[in-house]
Amino acid sequence: MFSKGMTRIDPTMLATTILEAPDWARVGITAPSPYMRYDAAMELALAIAATVEDKLELPSGNQSALDL
Repeated sequence: MFSKGMTRIDPTMLATTILEAPDWARVGITAPSPYMRYDAAMELALAIAATVEDKLELPSGNQSALDL
C-alpha cells in the first residue's frame, strides 16, 4: 500500500486513473521510441498526481500542528 504522510493512496483509485488517462498515453507507454515512452509516462504520472492531490485530505483548521 502506498501512502503520503498519513493518507493512504488507494490502488483502486490509481488503477481507475490509469484507465481514464488518454488512450495515447496508455498505448504510448509500450512504444519502441524512448521519447514516446517518456512522454506517455509523463502524461500518466501527471494524471495520477492530479488525482492524488484532489483526493488528499486537507487538515481541518481545528487540528493542531505538531512541531518537528
